[in-house]
Amino acid sequence: MGRSGLKVSELCLGTMTFGVTADAGAAARMVDAAFAAGINFFDTANSYADGESERLLGKALAGRRQDAVVATKFFNPMGGGINDSGMSRVHIMRAVEDSLRRLGTDWIDIYYIHHVDVETELDEMLYAVDALVRQGKVRYPACSNYEAWRLSEALWISDHHGLARFACYQPQYSLVVRDIELEILPLCRYKRLGVAVWAPLAGGFLAGRYRPGMAVREGSRSADGWAYPSAFFAPSADATLALLLDRASQIGRTPAQVALRWVLERPGVTSAIVGARNVEQLTQNLGAAGWRLDSALAAALTAVSEPAPRYPQAMQREMVQRRAAAVAHPTGDTP
Repeated sequence: MGRSGLKVSELCLGTMTFGVTADAGAAARMVDAAFAAGINFFDTANSYADGESERLLGKALAGRRQDAVVATKFFNPMGGGINDSGMSRVHIMRAVEDSLRRLGTDWIDIYYIHHVDVETELDEMLYAVDALVRQGKVRYPACSNYEAWRLSEALWISDHHGLARFACYQPQYSLVVRDIELEILPLCRYKRLGVAVWAPLAGGFLAGRYRPGMAVREGSRSADGWAYPSAFFAPSADATLALLLDRASQIGRTPAQVALRWVLERPGVTSAIVGARNVEQLTQNLGAAGWRLDSALAAALTAVSEPAPRYPQAMQREMVQRRAAAVAHPTGDTP
């Protein structure tokens, strides 16, 4: 996980469905399947199903907490009070105690600030989370959905003041949402942060149940109106899906396995979060582990989903070649 010594599996079990489409029994079976497949990384948030996701995950991990790396989050409203959301010290101190109680644990391995709080200074949040690290309640601070400049500023504040530093960043990333390649992934690689990707299957769009041109599928997240990030999809999404479906069939893999594999092999990515409605769906997705994409297939998927050029990176791409071409090289003749 970045420059830390923490080791996590390349796939992470996301538990957003716990308490929504997965009851206690289904949640326990998914956690069992994850452990059996070698997964040690579990992701939740205090706001998932109003805390039920944390409760069900904690129950499923009973007796084997030491074997799990548990990540949860704070920020979203957890009540109707004026201080029941955000990243103020008062909210963080209350949120962590509530998460620890629901999870049935004494510590949280990775504690994410879930979203951007523009009403609270970064240093207030960073000092509060640093205190939790010193108390042993949190092992590693982390953040999700931050812009590159805000992430960079947070890292500078932590380094300058000797505070516990973000160890991980959690972004949206998939074959059809590649925005983080512009600024965020290069920053994470430069600053040596782990990257745990959410929505690597684009809310199920890349899982094999959709066809190009299909915007809604009954019984899916798109029909249910939750956790389906189509607003962020690139214009090339349908072409990408068409190629994915064709090539996955050719190599005898599911589209989900190929799409996950592409994300996992991208430079800078530590882990990809996979969720499921049931253990059967999860087991199929776990087939993304333990193999590698053929280089030609990886290149084809990367090419068809390539984002449109954007300033200033697009303007700078040719500068190395331009400088090299301007150098007067010796002819090889000796005087």
